This record gives sequence, C-alpha cells and structure tokens, in this order.
Amino acid sequence: MKLYEDLKWRGLINDITSPELIDKLNEGGMIFYVGVDPTGDSLHIGHFLTVIATVKRLKDAGHTPIIIAGGGTGLIGDPKPNIERPMITKEAVKHNIECIKKQVSNFLHDDIIIVNNADWLLEINAIDFLRDYGKHFNINYMINKDTVKRRLDIGITYTEFSYMILQSIDFLKLYEKYNCTLQIGGQDQWGNITSGLELIRKVHGDKVKCYGLTVPLVTKSDGSKFGKTEKGESLWLDKEKTSPYKMYQYFINSEDVMVIDYLKKLTFLPKEEIEKLEQSLKDEPEKRLAQKALAYNIVKFLHGEKEAENAKKTSEEIFSGTYNNMPTMKIGKEKINILELLVEINIATSKSEAKRLVVQGGIKINDKKIFDEKYDIALDKEIVLQKGKKTFVKIEK
Repeated sequence: MKLYEDLKWRGLINDITSPELIDKLNEGGMIFYVGVDPTGDSLHIGHFLTVIATVKRLKDAGHTPIIIAGGGTGLIGDPKPNIERPMITKEAVKHNIECIKKQVSNFLHDDIIIVNNADWLLEINAIDFLRDYGKHFNINYMINKDTVKRRLDIGITYTEFSYMILQSIDFLKLYEKYNCTLQIGGQDQWGNITSGLELIRKVHGDKVKCYGLTVPLVTKSDGSKFGKTEKGESLWLDKEKTSPYKMYQYFINSEDVMVIDYLKKLTFLPKEEIEKLEQSLKDEPEKRLAQKALAYNIVKFLHGEKEAENAKKTSEEIFSGTYNNMPTMKIGKEKINILELLVEINIATSKSEAKRLVVQGGIKINDKKIFDEKYDIALDKEIVLQKGKKTFVKIEK
C-alpha cells in the first residue's frame, strides 16, 4: 500500500490543498514541517498524532521532516476557541523548547531537523512586519478563517489576530531556507496553513508549488477531548509526568467503538494485524485484545519494550488479584466513607492523615484518583485500593 492510501485507510487525511500532493506523497523526497507551541515542558498525547506518529510515517516513506519549536509564536499562542490564551514568560518558553527538542529527538532520532522560529520572528521590527508581511494579508480574508471567525462574537485581540501572519512567515522562511514545500497540522490549522501558502505565492509567484495537509483531531465517542483523564489531567509523553502504567491503563480502557480508530491512527501495526484485532473485537469482545494491543504498542513506542512489559504485567496482576501477594481485606458494610476505610485497613493511622492522603491525590480506587474526603465507596463488588505506587489492597464486603 502506498503512503497516501495508507494514510487514507488510517483516517489520517482530513484535507489536502491540491490533488497533486497525492503523487508527491507516494513518491517521497519532500521536505515538510509541523509546528509545536512550547506551552509545556513535555508533549502530551494530543501532540502524538501529528508531531510524532504522522511525522514518523512520512519520514519512513522517504520525506524529510522539520519540527518548528515555536519560540516566537509560543510567546503569542494560537487563538483558543472561546478565550484568550494566557501568556507565558520568555524564560519558560526557552526551557520548554529545550525539553521538547530532547523528546522529539528521542522519539524520531537525531537526524531530524528541529528549528526555533524565534530565530527569525524576533529579528523583525514592527515597521518591517507591517511593510514586508502585513501588506500581503487582506483583513476580509483573515476574518473568514476559522481560527479568527470563531472568536469574533466574543472578541479577539490584535495579538491573537496576528498569529496567522506569524505562522505564515514560518512557512515562507522554511521554503526559502530549506525548500520546504509541505506543512502538516491538525484540522484546526487549515486556515493558518492556507495563509502560509498564500504568502509564499504572493512573495515568490504563482509558479511555486507548495502544499498543506491536515490530520483529523482525535476525540472520544461523545466528541469530548481525547487524552484527558477523568480529572482533566493531560497524558504527558514524559514518563516522569505520566507513568507508563498510567498511559497503559488509559488506553486499555478505550471504548470498543473507538479502539480500532485509535489503533489505525496511533500505532504502527500493519493493516492485516489491525483487521484481525477488529474481527476479534466482534467475535470475542470480552478478551479485549484490541485494547491490549493498543495500550502495549503505544507504551512500547514511547518508553520501550521493557516499560511496556512492566505496565502490562502490573495491569494484569492488579486486576487478577496477584500483584505482589496483594492482601485482601473484608469490610462488613454495604458502603463506607473513604477516610473510614483508610483507617480501618491500616493505610492511615487517623482520619486526619487519611484526609491528607486523599486531598493530595495519593489514593486511587480501581486506578481512579479520589480527591473528595466525603467520597463513599459502594462495596457491592470487589475493589482495588492503591496508595502511592506500590501499596495495593483488595477490598471485599
């Protein structure tokens, strides 16, 4: 299967700017780029699809990737749908970029080009910005882009409004310096990508052939944001921020209706293997083979085979009740408050200590963190209580 057909089968093509791009993708040899704003010191699972997985697919097919760490654009921030993005300090941006560069190099190896758009954006003064770039952007054209239009009713600052121009300058600079002719991004980046193409055309003429490709955003079945825990926590690619086990548990709990979509988009398993897992999901869903393959392969790619094996083993042992000879405690009640339970099973010596453990996020019930000291636990079925990383107790009525 050629690259474009594989991307299409996996659901990784939302839109392309020209049919010409299909043959160019299949032939290889393009230089392309994707940008990432350094709003944190680690990429998260939401970045994984475009910044890591899709880049690797194109790289393996013979294309040359450039990653832009947005040291300039990160100081502004792409407009959010309903609120102005908070500013972060220059020092924080610099620190985050160094962390992200290390991550990207680790996942995609050292032969990848990583650049910082601060190198050219911070060199442009206000008058040059308006004369050399602003003159190419029609206000009517800009306000009809989704990234701007969705904010017009509630208001948008000139700072955010200018983001589109800054990202367009990125594409122009990469075309001029590296002969980069393709930008990829999430589907919400379509307006920014086409603006960059328009700027290149106006500066260098209609004969220049550059392209854009957008990847669909990954969501849950209800349309809610993918990659967030029940508490709204992001799943970070840094294992010190999100443990391999926690990452494994997130994906092994994927909904049946979504797991094949995730396997196609987020793993590098071949079509034949994914189709076998899809059939297994229909014939023997109770085995959850698709979920297990998804969780294992993502953790393996991010953190290596050893971490994937450990996460798999821990998950299986916890839910089979064999983890490190996990003790079992019987509670003769139908329901019990979390603080009372912690004292009763000797996890805490007092309710005040139990409260501290709970509010600080040190207690999980069936791998779900409990923060509410008033939380009542129904004991109609077996549960596993976890304190920290190593203490597990199985609770029975």
